[in-house]
Amino acid sequence: MCGILGAVNVTLGQRELDLIRHRGPDAGGLVSVTSCGKTVTLAHRRLSILDLSPTGAQPMSSPDGRYVLSFNGEVYNHADLRREMPGQAFAGHSDTETVLHALARWGAAALPRFNGIFALAFLDAVEGRLLLARDPFGVKPLYHVSTGDGLLFSSEIRPLLALRPDTLDRQRLAQLLRLRFIPSPGTLWTDTRKTRPAHYIEVDLSLPRISPVERPFAPPVPPRQDIPLSDAVARFGRLMEAAVARQLMSDVEVGVLLSGGLDSALVAALAARHLGYRPKAFTVGFDRPSAADETGDAARTAALLGLDHHVVRIGLDDFLDAVRRCVDAVEEPVATTSVVPMDHLSRLAASHVKVVLSGQGADEPLGGYGRYRGLLLGSLVPRRAAAPAASLARAAGLSGRRLERALTTWAAPTRLDRFLGAYTVFSPEEIRRLTGVEDTLSAPAVASVLEGSGIDSIPDDAAAMMSADLRLDLADDLLLYTDKITMQHSLECRVPMLDLPLVEFAESLPRRHRIGFLQGKLLLRRFAESILPGEILRRPKKGFESPTREWFHDRRVADLLTSPGTRFSSVVDGRAVASILRLGSKGPVRERETMLLLNLYFWLERNGWSSVEVKHVVRG
Repeated sequence: MCGILGAVNVTLGQRELDLIRHRGPDAGGLVSVTSCGKTVTLAHRRLSILDLSPTGAQPMSSPDGRYVLSFNGEVYNHADLRREMPGQAFAGHSDTETVLHALARWGAAALPRFNGIFALAFLDAVEGRLLLARDPFGVKPLYHVSTGDGLLFSSEIRPLLALRPDTLDRQRLAQLLRLRFIPSPGTLWTDTRKTRPAHYIEVDLSLPRISPVERPFAPPVPPRQDIPLSDAVARFGRLMEAAVARQLMSDVEVGVLLSGGLDSALVAALAARHLGYRPKAFTVGFDRPSAADETGDAARTAALLGLDHHVVRIGLDDFLDAVRRCVDAVEEPVATTSVVPMDHLSRLAASHVKVVLSGQGADEPLGGYGRYRGLLLGSLVPRRAAAPAASLARAAGLSGRRLERALTTWAAPTRLDRFLGAYTVFSPEEIRRLTGVEDTLSAPAVASVLEGSGIDSIPDDAAAMMSADLRLDLADDLLLYTDKITMQHSLECRVPMLDLPLVEFAESLPRRHRIGFLQGKLLLRRFAESILPGEILRRPKKGFESPTREWFHDRRVADLLTSPGTRFSSVVDGRAVASILRLGSKGPVRERETMLLLNLYFWLERNGWSSVEVKHVVRG
């Protein structure tokens, strides 16, 4: 797990490469090649995990020098791919070398064969072809920016900004406030782009101008198959165990990020089966009693599974400092409060190991989120009655915003409107009051995913949203901050729940095998019954959260967000912010909204006047 950096016709050097040193503190390299009269530079920072010898060093070239690769990630089936290349000589046992020769042999057609997490840059210097690619679910980030006659690309944004300063995109800001994340290929910057998950970018260096062309390499949603639940559970179990075993591929010790819940416990139990040592497990908790604290449950899980358990605790002062750090690391504002515990958890784990397994990624394909059950339950209410019921729920203050959101979502006339309703953080009217800008980008972005992945053909709204989440907010929110935070601490985080054959099988199953009206992840729970003690199975789902309901009532939060004379106040209307915070003070705090505003505050403070073009909000 590493960091990549590169350019076409733009000079970059060690200074820019050092900006992503945290992604790979063990080694670094930089090469420049002339192809079709253009200078292509590929650079790399290495976190040594597989093949620790010099034969795993990067950028890696073929023996004849024709092909050059800078690769970040892991391809877990690389040993199988080597068997598909008879006669090919290999100098070492790294998956990087396998990827190099696979791309040299099959070109972009090799990408669907890779079962793994990756961002890569591959150059064919003879043909004048540069290939950039991002893994199927977007576990690894990859950014790029065109300069007209050149191109820059990187695992992170900071080297790109150092070479080519960018400006704030106010339309993307409105989209961020609506969805809580910015779907690929957008970013909060005007010219900087994220490569879409399951896509590759091809650059023909023989052309006069650099014109990147993006294409998908992964198939759409798999066709449905209807098999008995017992058969589905058995096959899921085999695929799940194979996924965990594959992702233990490492020449260094592997640990586990452990919550008190089911997903990470199952990953930990299967990992313990296949490791030849007692795995270390890491949990984050809080310095005062909180319903969000999972350390007690996690400690009990560790004891039951025989894990070497380590815990770190945080409080409000840690939280505010960590939000600032996390904004620097993630480089894009997020609304998810779990980014803060992830920061502390990653620091703890990195003090013991270089690699961890996580239970992340199970909720989307297997139906773990309440919004899926909300769609199912909403389907029991006649659509014409849903809007009045939502108004009554709002007036009665029932169940906070969740019930109101579920009923309002179900009342929407189209699937696109229902999905937008489920994703919405700030309403279009709130966004106008906050920024003076109309959100025109969210609906086309969600529609593009629904149409481009075959999701529109799924008749069931809940199953369709699970597939949409797998291709939309998972990559550009949860996986984005997980990669950036863990790699900030030079820690590789693997996600066995997103192993390619496992997800393809789960997504092909009927919705009733995965989620019911009262419970999600039915398939996972049935399999876990054969692996985990009943005590773990009976625990309610908590989610990876912070005690922000209490913390966001702290006066320091309001003072930050409503202070005049800040960069934030020049972009966001302070009166609208104060109104939102007052709503929270009178009832359940608006956690996602407050967290997103905090992230945006620190993002604007971090990037400053020199990089962010700030125009005052139209008031009144």
